[in-house]
Amino acid sequence: MRVVFMGTPEFSVPTLAEIVSAGHDVLAVYTRAPKPAGRGQDERKSPVHEAAEAFGIPVFTPRSLKDEAEQAQFASLNAEVAVVVAYGLILPKPILEAPEYGCLNLHGSLLPRWRGAAPIQRAIMAGDKQTGIVVMRMDEGLDTGAMGPTEIIPIGPDMVAGELHDQMMRLGADLMGRALAALERGSLDFTPQPADGATYAAKIDKAEARIDFSKNAEAVHNLIRGLSPFPGAWFELELGGKMVRIKALRSTLAPDSGAPGTLAGDGLVIACGTGAVRLIQVQREGKGAMDAATFLRGAGPLPAQVG
Repeated sequence: MRVVFMGTPEFSVPTLAEIVSAGHDVLAVYTRAPKPAGRGQDERKSPVHEAAEAFGIPVFTPRSLKDEAEQAQFASLNAEVAVVVAYGLILPKPILEAPEYGCLNLHGSLLPRWRGAAPIQRAIMAGDKQTGIVVMRMDEGLDTGAMGPTEIIPIGPDMVAGELHDQMMRLGADLMGRALAALERGSLDFTPQPADGATYAAKIDKAEARIDFSKNAEAVHNLIRGLSPFPGAWFELELGGKMVRIKALRSTLAPDSGAPGTLAGDGLVIACGTGAVRLIQVQREGKGAMDAATFLRGAGPLPAQVG
């Protein structure tokens, strides 16, 4: 099939590779424009941009698709279908309607639950026991389009967002590959989303990342899991006479109890409003990630309370 691919982060790359390996004619790749990065603030191409160049595919990096000239350029490609995976720009109606079979989006949730920007993190933060990935035919709404093939993914009790991200990345590439094969055969079916059960996965705000140990242990544990590895849920601990920010990257529930924020029991166990969490992996400000035992060996005497 004649395909235009639209994506930006690492999450999108396996799907592009799957489409290329299946023998589809990828006419062009659309991705976000290079951004300054690193100490030198040199412009860095997106992972999709670099992958497209490696495949020898023309790359377009418009700042917006609302311009009529950009829309005409897109339409002139004469694509049968556009595949959209974490692109990052709004697709206006002329873009959605330009390909013969429309635009297919890979979305990381069981729609209509967790429409929006951060479905992976929000599912874990809410304590969901399962999520999924779906091929959706895009319309002008926010993740409101009809649903095609879907894969259900269990969320383990200690699974972190990074693990779920990587699992979705692999499953999603295969799912989209199967969807395009079905589309080519004329057997790709879509079902309208149900009216009930819609929730919105808002973009993660930095203010959400500070851990409030007055909440129950399950809520704290889910916050840690949902924000690991990035941006990382954090708290402060007095070490060597100064307050140091500590990111909690992995945790598990613990039976110990006490006043919220109290260090309790063996290891790095912190009491919550009810119950406690045992921190398994942490990252001290300015340091790399480390297991709790390594952190404790280098931290020296700990205070009785975290901040």
